[in-house]
Amino acid sequence: MISKFLEFCIRERMVIVLASIGLIAFGWYSTKSVPIDAIPNVGENQVIVLTEWPGRSPKDIEDQITYPLSIALQAVPGSKSVRGKSMFGFSFVQVTFADRVDLYWARSRVAEQLTTAAGSLPDDVVPTLAPDAT
Repeated sequence: MISKFLEFCIRERMVIVLASIGLIAFGWYSTKSVPIDAIPNVGENQVIVLTEWPGRSPKDIEDQITYPLSIALQAVPGSKSVRGKSMFGFSFVQVTFADRVDLYWARSRVAEQLTTAAGSLPDDVVPTLAPDAT
């Protein structure tokens, strides 16, 4: 099989030269069209909402903060998933977005939804957006 291939390469030199030139041209074009970033985007687009309510048990945090925020944030357009975690005096809600969604657009939609959801939270609780870490 290899001997037949080598015989073909020797007989049809022009075909091999043209194929080689074509591959080199394709490789050069590919290197020019691939975007290059200093730090490529390898993570998911996510927005994190942090809420403190000192001195409260995780059960209270879950019932009065994490669950209402999770339900409200599911209405944000483009969100793939909403996950929450409750700890002593602290709530953490993570909203993950599809890759096509702009991160800053997503943050503004989450901020809008937080102003709506703030009415269902206890009076001394203020949810905040975590810094952009993606």
